[in-house]
Amino acid sequence: MYAVIVSGGKQYRVSEGDTIKVEKLMAEEGAEVSLDKVLMVADGEDIKVGAPYLDGGNVSAVVKSHGRGKKINIIKFRRRKNSRTQMGHRQHYTELRITNIAAG
Repeated sequence: MYAVIVSGGKQYRVSEGDTIKVEKLMAEEGAEVSLDKVLMVADGEDIKVGAPYLDGGNVSAVVKSHGRGKKINIIKFRRRKNSRTQMGHRQHYTELRITNIAAG
């Protein structure tokens, strides 16, 4: 059984027991989180698709940790102009362990 969920503007395909990294959520470590934006749930040949979300669809997860991703370097360079700009960015994330999928 798996589900397709939306979190932080991105879509994730999850199954029970999976660990995923999503955009930072305001929840304590060890807290139970409910993700109700479920696009699709599939259990073998039985597939339920929402329009856009499933009514009563729910995915439960436990917050494992919070962190910051790998550094991304941004460089803007203009040739022959003696102009160069360099920046860096690290995105915050929340690591979730999926515990339950409900089709609704």
